[in-house]
Formats: sequence, structure tokens, C-alpha cells
Amino acid sequence: MAALGRAVDGIRDAPGAPRWADPASLHVTLAFLGDVPRARLTGLLSALGPAVVGSRAVTLQLTGAGRFGGRRPRVLWAGVGGDVDALTVLADRLAAAARHAGVPVDERPFRPHLTLGRWPGPGTPDVGLVDRLAGDHGPAWPVTEVVLWRSPAGRPHERVTGWPSAHQA
Repeated sequence: MAALGRAVDGIRDAPGAPRWADPASLHVTLAFLGDVPRARLTGLLSALGPAVVGSRAVTLQLTGAGRFGGRRPRVLWAGVGGDVDALTVLADRLAAAARHAGVPVDERPFRPHLTLGRWPGPGTPDVGLVDRLAGDHGPAWPVTEVVLWRSPAGRPHERVTGWPSAHQA
């Protein structure tokens, strides 16, 4: 993450830069669950744990960048490479477990990334920033934990719980 931080520092104050995410909140979203009713939380936690425990070991690397939003981009992100196929299987397992626990899951296709910043409505985004974040951003690392985060509006993410992920052989 240090290499990515240095790359972002090089464009942080550029005209047309997004509103940057707090580095402490950077994460790869495996399944977006939205607002989970308290009555479903215990069942959700019971379903997610086995989905993580039964998954393959995953090694990831931050690489490149992109944007979501087409002609009017809204999100600048860092790409995730490495064991993306295994990560996708884990994301699918988590989504299936959540659905089985009665929790709806965002149906958009899984695209592993770290959201670096968001462009607010007014202003002119500099989409060239994507090119300035090309290349790898540090060494590969093993995923050691999957965390369930709560993201209250206007406040930092809050950790709900986590599960150790599969270890490398």
C-alpha cells in the first residue's frame, strides 16, 4: 500500500482530482450487502464464516487504475491483480451465503478494485489521472483475513467481525 500511497501523493492536488478516500478505509469489496436488518445479522455471520474458511488461499497485487462512470466518471480506483479467479470464487461464495441467510446482495458483476476517490457532481474530473497511476503498486501479498465492515453514512467504516482466510501452502 505504501507504493500506491506514493503514487496517489503525486496526483493528490492535481486539478480535476477526486475527493480522496481515507487511506485507512481502503478495502476490496467482495460483496456489497447494503443495510442489513439486525434480525438477520446473526444468521449472516453464521453463513459467512464457513464461506471464508472453505476458500482457497489468495495472493493479490495492486496494479493500474481505472474509473467507473463512463463519460461522467464518478469513481477513481486502483486495480487488483494476482489470484483474481480465486478471489472471484470467494466473492461468489460470500454472496451465495448472504442470500442463503436472507440478505440481498448487490447484483453488479464483481470487479476487484480499491476505491481511491470519488468525483462530486460539479467540476471537471481529470480522467488522465488513471494513466498516471499505471503499473504495479508494490509487491504481491497474501490475503490473511476477510472482514465484514459496516459503513455508516458520513462516518468511517466500522469493523463488525473478521475471519482468517486460507493460508498459502
